[in-house]
Order: sequence, then C-alpha cells, then structure tokens
Amino acid sequence: MNLSHIEHIGIAVKNLDEAVSFYEEILGLKCYAIEEVADQKVKTAFFRIGQTKIELLESTDPGGPVGKFIEKKGQGVHHIAFAVNNLESVFPELEEKGVMLIDKTPRKGAEGLNIGFLHPKSTFGVLTELCEDPKK
Repeated sequence: MNLSHIEHIGIAVKNLDEAVSFYEEILGLKCYAIEEVADQKVKTAFFRIGQTKIELLESTDPGGPVGKFIEKKGQGVHHIAFAVNNLESVFPELEEKGVMLIDKTPRKGAEGLNIGFLHPKSTFGVLTELCEDPKK
C-alpha cells in the first residue's frame, strides 16, 4: 500500500451551518463544497488547507454512523482519511495482514472519491478511511 498524503480529516458536528460559519468567520477558511451522501446518512462541507481538506459531517439520520458517533462520543474528530492509489487492491492486502475492514470493496463517497474504511479496533481506536480519486 502506498499512501500519498492525508486526504482529509472528518469532523462530526451537530449543526453544519454553525460549524461552517465558525470555519469561515473565525478561522478564515472558505467552504468550497456542501454535499449530501445519502447512503452514509450525512451532509458534508469541505474546506481546503494546503494539500489537506477538512470534512465537516452532519448526520441526516440519528441512526446513521455519524449520528451514533455524536450520541456516543459527542462532536469531534470522526476519522482520518489517507489518499491511496489502486484502492481495490489494498483491501485483500490489509485483510491478509489481519486488519479488520468495514469495507471489503470500494464504495462511492463525497466528492466522487472511491472510499473504504478500516475498523478502529485495528487502527488503535481511530476510524481510518482510504480514498482514491478515480479521475487520477
């Protein structure tokens, strides 16, 4: 597996509008995209800082993954995402090394990226996302 950079850091928030305002008005960052990812039951907002992005995540369903996370742990860092090439080939390699996978094949995520998650039990408590830009 060849990670190229931190693709984004996902932050779970209760109110996307309030969080976007903070990032824009207080931190001076510019939100460049807001998108709903229906199958993940989230609405996202993206900011770029250098090569890395910040992804704010608001649950659209309390029973969804982000809704459950906020209920259990409150607002805060939800996951870290790494950019990788040839995502599909990474899953068998990781599984062979004993890594617990949430996804065994890539699925579509925000911004049209192919994504897959590694279980936090295998990543020292940090939900880890692998992302591949199919346009690259």
